[in-house]
Amino acid sequence: MSTATQVIIQICLGLAHGGINPDYQPDKLRNHDESMSTQPLPRRAHLITPEGEQALKDEHDFLWRTERPRVTQQVSDAAKLGDRSENAEYIYGKKRLRQIDSRLRFLRKRLEQVTVVERRPDNPQKVYFGAWIVLEDEDGALHRYRIVGEDEIDLPRGYISVDAPLARGLLGKSVGDDVSVRLPKGEVEYYIESVNYDVPDWDPGRQTQSRWVED
Repeated sequence: MSTATQVIIQICLGLAHGGINPDYQPDKLRNHDESMSTQPLPRRAHLITPEGEQALKDEHDFLWRTERPRVTQQVSDAAKLGDRSENAEYIYGKKRLRQIDSRLRFLRKRLEQVTVVERRPDNPQKVYFGAWIVLEDEDGALHRYRIVGEDEIDLPRGYISVDAPLARGLLGKSVGDDVSVRLPKGEVEYYIESVNYDVPDWDPGRQTQSRWVED
């Protein structure tokens, strides 16, 4: 793992769990703002919540145990009907199998690649990976987000990638802070009204509970 990747992971986790980087020394990263401004950050952090990891595992299991055997049987049955070159069910089934196998390869590789963030940060008043955040803009309008991995982006639900400009501008900031974030449309000022690491009432998918490992 590169130094830059270690830095972004430590920032995203609140520098709270040194197991990811056994060589991490707090005196070398005095605060999050300093580390973010002086270290080159990788474009992708490859982090995921426990819920996100479980969703990838569930999709893999469904494709491998249910969908692929079903389509394989359909292809086998269609092959018995005669000329395969004009057999639409056979042709579609083979195409679907290729799609399934491609997705399975992606999921296996992705599950090996991501780092699962299993624990809450030591300071729940600060914005780190996995946080639900309520922001107030200069017009008094409220904006609600959760910072998640790229595999978990759900814009209607307010789930944004930790790699997004807004998320990066918020990392390490605290409840009550005024934050200036550089977005594609320009500089935007926000006030951080709340930070939460339990599923808030406003999350439209709150039936999915957070899966933090409790000490």
